[in-house]
Amino acid sequence: MTLPTLLDIAKSRGSEGLSALVDEVQLAVPEIRMGASRPIKGIQYKQNVRTALPGGSFRNANEGTSPVKSNFEERLFNCFIANPIWTCDKAVADAHEDGAASYIATEASGITMGQFIHVGKQFYYGTGNDAKGFPGLLAMYNADAMTVDATGSTANTGSSVWFVKWGPMGVQFLYGNNAELKLSDVKEVVETDSNGKKMTVYHQEMLAWIGLKLASLNSVVRIKNLTAQAGKGLTDALMADAMAKFPVGWKPDVIFASRRSITQLRKSRTATTETGKEVPTPQDFDGIPLVPTDSIVDTEAIA
Repeated sequence: MTLPTLLDIAKSRGSEGLSALVDEVQLAVPEIRMGASRPIKGIQYKQNVRTALPGGSFRNANEGTSPVKSNFEERLFNCFIANPIWTCDKAVADAHEDGAASYIATEASGITMGQFIHVGKQFYYGTGNDAKGFPGLLAMYNADAMTVDATGSTANTGSSVWFVKWGPMGVQFLYGNNAELKLSDVKEVVETDSNGKKMTVYHQEMLAWIGLKLASLNSVVRIKNLTAQAGKGLTDALMADAMAKFPVGWKPDVIFASRRSITQLRKSRTATTETGKEVPTPQDFDGIPLVPTDSIVDTEAIA
């Protein structure tokens, strides 16, 4: 992708400690790795979302026409506080074989990865994942017009496949306060344990304001109700139906799916080689990258 990502923003802001962590953990969260991102001045962003194009017209000579215009809906997109904090017993960190700095770096990496995995799930499920975070695609996309139903029916075994168009007129992550992604210095502080006893710990935290913007209702298509039932998994026919939802000249940049769905797609295909070699794992559909993600679960409610 040529659009700026979180890693690009972290590097441009000189957040060396955080950019190093983002670079390390982003492979586990393709939504963060590939997602178009933009900094905003504050923590809110207003944008007119086009809901309908203007109509065209011809006219006769010496005759006027009626004015036309797009239909827009003003939407307000908010950023929310992401603030993972980690502490560790100073005595334990100091006694580590490779020293306190190594111990702290390992813990910082793990907790930062956990935060971005959390953001990856928020990308789809929004407040259903964390009520204190930003709304996700599930609440923002045009469910009436941009959904393909796989018609699976086994309760709480559903999954989805998401077709996403990135960019200023598509989907973007928003990073508030000019994308001031902060990784604090490590400090020694005194904390109270669960028994009310005092101890000295190393303390560090990350702070960012994160939101999500969907600027066009043509930006996202979802295949829903994919289950493990016979005939209810992901197929090329469902993928083709989803692609057909996009207007001509407007196509997705990436397709996200769970590993189960990608396996279903592979199994739905028949090998046509003379040797009978198995069909390879699909990596794209119609030239659009098909990317596995752990952020999409296989336990969605049927809807």
